Amino acid sequence: MFLASWIWGTAIILCCSFCFLLGRRRRRQGEPPLENGFLPYLGCALQFGANPLEFLREKQKKHGHIFTCHVAGKYIHFLTDPFSYHALMRQGKHLDWKKFHFATSAKAFGHGSIDPAEGNTTENFHQTFIRTLQGNALDALIEAMMENLQYVMLQSRTPKLQSNTWITEGLYTFCCQVMFESGFLTLFGKEFNSNNDKNISSKQETERAHILNALENFKEFDKIFPALVAGLPIHLFKSAHSAREKLGEALLHKNLLKRDNLSELVTLRMFLNDTLSTFDDMEKAKTHVAVLWASQANTIPATFWTLFYLLKSPEAMRAATKEVQSILEGAAENISLDGKRISLNRKQLDNMPILDSIIKEAMRLSSASMTFRVAKEDFTLHLENDFYNIRKDDVVALYPQLLHFDPEIYTDPLTFKYDRFLNENGEEKTDFYRSGRKLKYYYMPFGTGIAKCPGRLFAVHEIKQFLTLMLSCFEIELVDNNVKCPSLDQSRAGLGILQPSNDIDFRYRLKCL
Repeated sequence: MFLASWIWGTAIILCCSFCFLLGRRRRRQGEPPLENGFLPYLGCALQFGANPLEFLREKQKKHGHIFTCHVAGKYIHFLTDPFSYHALMRQGKHLDWKKFHFATSAKAFGHGSIDPAEGNTTENFHQTFIRTLQGNALDALIEAMMENLQYVMLQSRTPKLQSNTWITEGLYTFCCQVMFESGFLTLFGKEFNSNNDKNISSKQETERAHILNALENFKEFDKIFPALVAGLPIHLFKSAHSAREKLGEALLHKNLLKRDNLSELVTLRMFLNDTLSTFDDMEKAKTHVAVLWASQANTIPATFWTLFYLLKSPEAMRAATKEVQSILEGAAENISLDGKRISLNRKQLDNMPILDSIIKEAMRLSSASMTFRVAKEDFTLHLENDFYNIRKDDVVALYPQLLHFDPEIYTDPLTFKYDRFLNENGEEKTDFYRSGRKLKYYYMPFGTGIAKCPGRLFAVHEIKQFLTLMLSCFEIELVDNNVKCPSLDQSRAGLGILQPSNDIDFRYRLKCL
């Protein structure tokens, strides 16, 4: 019996080894250096996932500015020379930026393919987002977000704030709740009619309870999002699957039609879902879950890091507070709890170079996004001083954290410097150099090229609005001024702004308004 087991075990091992060796890609002439990894299918995935930045630095040192890694069944060609990034942008004929994003969205959110070539819809999603998140549409979003932030931060918290005592909370928890609730109301409107309803107070509380319940479902789903992107089926995660379905139910068209003040983005998406797609009701709702996730998943941690670094830097806090006060005084706006809201337009928000620099620096330190393009066919990728053969369906990728943490570009790259993106005149700095050459690409938390995040302008404006209210309305401080900066949660590498590995306690109380 033992001998038979040993023979069968040996045979299985030999067969697996043979299949492994047979399935390994071999580097062809003219292709980048290749790292297959040791594990079938996974390849280098575990090493990359443990610490992407160090993994890519090691391979860059070994192979140079371009190399190929086998990661979870995909062959990814990493470009690490920022002077070659433009090569990726100009290869539209050979590289597809939509394929990866469409496949990831369908896999993660559970709707049918949104690729028009698949026949489920003819909507151009990217154009929909540009039309409703930029230009004139951005003004309406900014106005709604400012109103909703003041309601969430001030009016809804009035009983807690009026005692003038310090309130202690987790900083990430606070940012998560405020930004999610305000952002949800901005995009998906309100259940109540604030002008005509006599029971407005009770309905507001009911509305808040529904949104905070949606937040819990969002967090449960978001926890396993990296696993979904990696290809694991959501049915392996029972609670996350349930949370996603509940979010979908809340965003069914029949429920959205009961809400006031829907954003142009959501109303247009509802119309296009109904007229241009063959999706069923739940699939339509899940495209809205995708919008919800995209609006929150990176904005929340970006808000946390910006406020955390402000609290850790007295110099940055003084400069930011002075700028906010100056803008409010110039706009003749005053903060109050009596229901009178302040209003800052896009021009005023754009005239905040110090807050701009602080947000950029916080995002530089916390961003781990990736830019992907999929090869439509075999082709030759021409770089600045060389060229390489790329196979059909391979992925060409940029990992901008290599850029953001390059000491040649950013002195002391791990140190927060609030004025790093300000020039000597106190205006936006755009001159960054490497090896004595000016860089076109030096700051890329939102991606680049045609696939650059269409909601990036709104994201930065809503963080500015949040900071304006925090600095104007509250006294804020860390519970422990010597607390160490939390580490970055590397499990989300490639998805955007990394979350902190742990929360940080802070306290706040209302200023004498």
